[in-house]
Amino acid sequence: MKKLLEKLPFYNQAVLPYHLAQSVVANLKYHSPAKKLRVIGVTGTNGKTTTCFMIWNMLNKAGHKTGIMTTVAWGVDELEPELGHMTTVDAETLNKRIQKIKDQGAEFLVLETTSHALAEFRTLGVTFEIAVFTNLTHDHLDYHKTLINYRNAKGKLFKKAKFSILNADDKATDYYKTISRKYITYGIKNGDFRAKSPEISISGVEYSVDDINIKTKIPGEFNIYNSLAAALVGRKLGLTNHQIETGINSLENVEGRMNIIDEGQPFTVIVDYAHTPDAIEKVFDSTKNHKGRIISVHGGAGRRDPKTREIRGRILAKYSDIVIITEDDSRDEDPEEIMAGFIKGAEKQNKVMGKDLFKEPDRKKAIELALKLAKKGDLVLILGKGHEKTILRADGPHDFEDIKVVKSLLARN
Repeated sequence: MKKLLEKLPFYNQAVLPYHLAQSVVANLKYHSPAKKLRVIGVTGTNGKTTTCFMIWNMLNKAGHKTGIMTTVAWGVDELEPELGHMTTVDAETLNKRIQKIKDQGAEFLVLETTSHALAEFRTLGVTFEIAVFTNLTHDHLDYHKTLINYRNAKGKLFKKAKFSILNADDKATDYYKTISRKYITYGIKNGDFRAKSPEISISGVEYSVDDINIKTKIPGEFNIYNSLAAALVGRKLGLTNHQIETGINSLENVEGRMNIIDEGQPFTVIVDYAHTPDAIEKVFDSTKNHKGRIISVHGGAGRRDPKTREIRGRILAKYSDIVIITEDDSRDEDPEEIMAGFIKGAEKQNKVMGKDLFKEPDRKKAIELALKLAKKGDLVLILGKGHEKTILRADGPHDFEDIKVVKSLLARN
């Protein structure tokens, strides 16, 4: 019944009073635990999780006990995986977890904050000391309907925060400046703080900002932005240059974010969570210097912004030598219909089914096909699910992890 109601065009607005009531009850039940922590909120379409982990690692390495809540995991020292396919959890779970983080002696909390959470009052009772904006691109329009609504929902974070750190290379920042109490900006082309002499390789990025030298172990130009935002959080909180540099550089990886899987095979395999047009383009941009062929595996989730499917199909076909379209979290939507959108886009880029375009509904078989097609020097990109531990089909969740599947398939060879 709920699934049917969710398809009504006014459903999301109709249930807002329920979400507000749920948040009020949760805050009363747990005595607004976030007010006893210094909270850093990170929002944006892409880059939120990695930026959160950079900040969390940096603060902990500097001696500040810090909790984290993201799409991937939550906790303080020993992190627990986030098993639900949700970034900012419901108000009851959110407050319960914040209470546990506080009880473990945390001083700070780094909270990945989504537009859904802000629109639905899930962060009611959370006082944000710092808000970070990564970027804003086409996403979640199935929920927000327009890009302006999406932008404005995220804007609630900057209205609440005492201080904002904004990406000057993103046009949405012009709006966020007008609603932020105090702010600084960052970027590569624009901003108060700009990355100088950036170097990008498959092993990470390196650049300087003022007198800070940043080096990450996570590749991609987008990690210049992510690490720059994290560095400015550190500076705002009074960390030394050495603490900032060490904290960012010592983060080995973030699960499901540009993870290189090396089992001794003669080609490169990368697993990444990218599932929006912008995120996928950025993955390809970060691998543009690769000399061999690129084989990509990707699919789309059911009940999630179908307008992007053809767009993503075109992007995959434009930058890949071989494209394999497969399943993602189809939920109660027909997987064949979902894949058809991607195939349409790929064919518009002159990909030919059975030659350099393949459809394999079973995600494991799709990954297996990509690995079989890969030759020495090739790059296999497995995109869309990243860290997730399940795949959601019509009959419910099934255990599935891209990284584990890749490793087990490579171990056979």
